[in-house]
Amino acid sequence: MESLGTNGLVLNEKLLFEHSDPGRKGYSLPPLDVEEAVLPEALMREEIAGLPELSEVDVVRHFTRLSTWNYGVDSGFYPLGSCTMKYNPKVNEVAARLPGFAAVHPHTPENLCQGALELMYHLQAALGEVSGFPAMSLQPSAGAQGEFTGMLVIRAYHDSLGAKRTKVLIPDTAHGTNPASAALCGYDVVPIPSGPDGVLTAEAVAQHMNEDVAALMVTNPNTLGLFESQIADICRVVHDKGGLVYCDGANLNALLGIARPGDMGIDVMHFNLHKTFATPHGGGGPGSGPVGVCEKLAPFLPGPVVKKEKGAYRLETPSGTIGRVKAFFGHFGVMVKAYAYIRTMGPEGLKRAAQMAVLNANYIRARLEGTYHLPYKGRSLHEVVFSDRDLGGDCHTLDLAKRLIDYGYHPPTIYFPLVVKGAIMIEPTETECVEVLDEFCEAMKAIAREAEDDPDRLHQAPTRTRVRRLDETAAARKPRLKWEG
Repeated sequence: MESLGTNGLVLNEKLLFEHSDPGRKGYSLPPLDVEEAVLPEALMREEIAGLPELSEVDVVRHFTRLSTWNYGVDSGFYPLGSCTMKYNPKVNEVAARLPGFAAVHPHTPENLCQGALELMYHLQAALGEVSGFPAMSLQPSAGAQGEFTGMLVIRAYHDSLGAKRTKVLIPDTAHGTNPASAALCGYDVVPIPSGPDGVLTAEAVAQHMNEDVAALMVTNPNTLGLFESQIADICRVVHDKGGLVYCDGANLNALLGIARPGDMGIDVMHFNLHKTFATPHGGGGPGSGPVGVCEKLAPFLPGPVVKKEKGAYRLETPSGTIGRVKAFFGHFGVMVKAYAYIRTMGPEGLKRAAQMAVLNANYIRARLEGTYHLPYKGRSLHEVVFSDRDLGGDCHTLDLAKRLIDYGYHPPTIYFPLVVKGAIMIEPTETECVEVLDEFCEAMKAIAREAEDDPDRLHQAPTRTRVRRLDETAAARKPRLKWEG
């Protein structure tokens, strides 16, 4: 199994500054055949000292060698949990690069960009059909901003009623950004423990629910990969006291075509188009985090939204809008990719994707359950969470993650969710075939055996990479952000 790991030609790479040679250039310009234009001195900057001087070949080779260090879904299995790092169909990229989409200017008059507006209109409708929400905004630029937008909408709704609510309830199995979004909107966060089976109970919510509570923020399926089976009763408890229910939609890919959050009593939900609808979100962006709301919250959505009237598409700002949360209309190129994916898959294809995501997670669970500790026994959906409790040789989750690199795999999410000590969160998504899952499970089992028989191999891992285990604490606390020659 270990032969799957990093081997062969692994190129070291110096910094561009270290490649530099005085007088070397990466361009060749023809002789000047017109009169030289001299810029006014006030518009000229001083020469920047120390910039690297490189040839074109130097630059190309530098970045090509760096690219071989990357690991992504096009390289191999990417089991990160709660991130849904899935295959991104290349045809979506083609659609987003069509000149009429890629070159349209956001200031183009409505009558000259009807095609773009039509796509946004139909994407709003498709997301609404998938989720059960009658109103939608595509404006937020990523999931976290969509989450923040959803909470701003909730605040605007309560303000419109003159209700001075100050608290937001958040279970311990919700996503980590939920408390930050609530706090940014001026709310006090009240944590609620989940039940012994990892699921939130209506009784626990009722104990904290009163007229001071603006909303409950819940992730469903939650970060343990478990469906919140009492969600309908929980929504009734919150609604009976005048509160609203926000759902983090990051795990929606487990529900596509099977269940709709809006039908469960949820009032607000954000989508992660890169998690559920195949739009890449590498390197920090661009992303897209649309927000769907129930009918009574529609007036507070950020504007503009796309409407259809007399066969034409136009932009309209909701009457009680919270205002813009993003310049223009959001990340349009990402919307094109999501729409292409939805139209390609169709209703049955989206449902099949959810079914395969759940099947793959449960396949991994079944194969590893006898080897790794499973802290919660409820049936998993799209992801499964193990712990390091049964690892031998004083080995821990970090050692397992580093050793997986030697076997050629990107590690899964580790130490999250926080309710599981030494958590190992695995999300295979719907795209992986059984052979890939089998190879991954065999590697996980081999590492468990190594922890018993030769734990130092885990403590020293990774051993087959360009660099060995790094001091991650020092890197976070004492980062070196510039080169000093």
